[in-house]
Amino acid sequence: MWNRTKITELFGIRYPILLGPMGGGFSTPELAAAVSNAGGLGSVGTYTFSPDDIIAMAKAIRNKTDKPFNINLWVSDVDLSLSNDAWEDLKRVEALFKPYFDELGAELPVLDMNIPSKFEQQVDAVFEIRPSVFSFIFGIPSVEILREARRLGIKTVGAATTLDEALALEDAGIDAVVAAGFEAGGHRPSFLRPAQDSLTGTFTLIQQIKAKIRIPVIAAGGIGNGRGIAAALTLGADAAQIGTAFLLTDESNASPLHKAALLSDEAKYTVLSKSLTGRLGRMIRNRITEDVPNQIPVLPFPLQTRLIGPLREAALAQGKTDLLNFWSGQNTCNLKRTSAGVLMKELIADTEKILKSRESTRNGK
Repeated sequence: MWNRTKITELFGIRYPILLGPMGGGFSTPELAAAVSNAGGLGSVGTYTFSPDDIIAMAKAIRNKTDKPFNINLWVSDVDLSLSNDAWEDLKRVEALFKPYFDELGAELPVLDMNIPSKFEQQVDAVFEIRPSVFSFIFGIPSVEILREARRLGIKTVGAATTLDEALALEDAGIDAVVAAGFEAGGHRPSFLRPAQDSLTGTFTLIQQIKAKIRIPVIAAGGIGNGRGIAAALTLGADAAQIGTAFLLTDESNASPLHKAALLSDEAKYTVLSKSLTGRLGRMIRNRITEDVPNQIPVLPFPLQTRLIGPLREAALAQGKTDLLNFWSGQNTCNLKRTSAGVLMKELIADTEKILKSRESTRNGK
């Protein structure tokens, strides 16, 4: 049975298909619940949420499903380089981006350097709601947090962009690891070395990690259909995590402009850029990623995100897609608009067909 893996057993789900925990408001209770109800693991990225928002999100999901789901947080949600000594950098970067603001008639925001981490308060909310799975990126939670998760029966999942990160996660006692290949859309969740030095492809990373660790491995990056899932499972992954394909579903909160971009010819051209948020992430190229390459320093995360916020809102209102950040993985082949439930059915059917066909071929049938 292709769908019975270490991950389906660990999480109590029917199929080894996970919704990528998209943050930035893209995830919705409807999307997470639809994936869980179809036998996968629904997920929500909540790194921007207040503790009360996380509790409300979990309640909304539970109103729509009684199946397992995942809440995702960022262990490091504020760059260490963010300090009051960055005022000189702030003025330089404001001058760099001011022409875009002027073009749209938008005002530069007044920024506050004092941005405290929300992670530990968010974790308290996760413990209160007790989701089946608690996943995280950009690091490893403290021993105390992981111990409490185990006590509450919450399964923990960390993201690794390198073998060394996967080994560190296993040593910390994490239940499963996401092999996050560089093909994936969104931020690169590296934490031991800089993201630009941690660019291993998904299928290579799966094999590196499977050869060295014992805990289950979840493949992520460049997987958007049954062929990708089947390939990941064949290489040893215990599940596949999919993000970009679900951005196009009816339940996704991605803007109409974002969904249109994912279906356009421009979706062929994704780049890894830090120019819009301060951290390296994969998106469809735009004028800012072309004008402000990674060699040009910008503000630390999340200060850069807060600088760009008003520009993004103005660009959305005016339909200026060349100034917008549209997250996307590298594989946008054959994406289409549909419901999450229908997409799950197609992913399951295609994966099963491919794997059964291979099994028949091996058996000479």
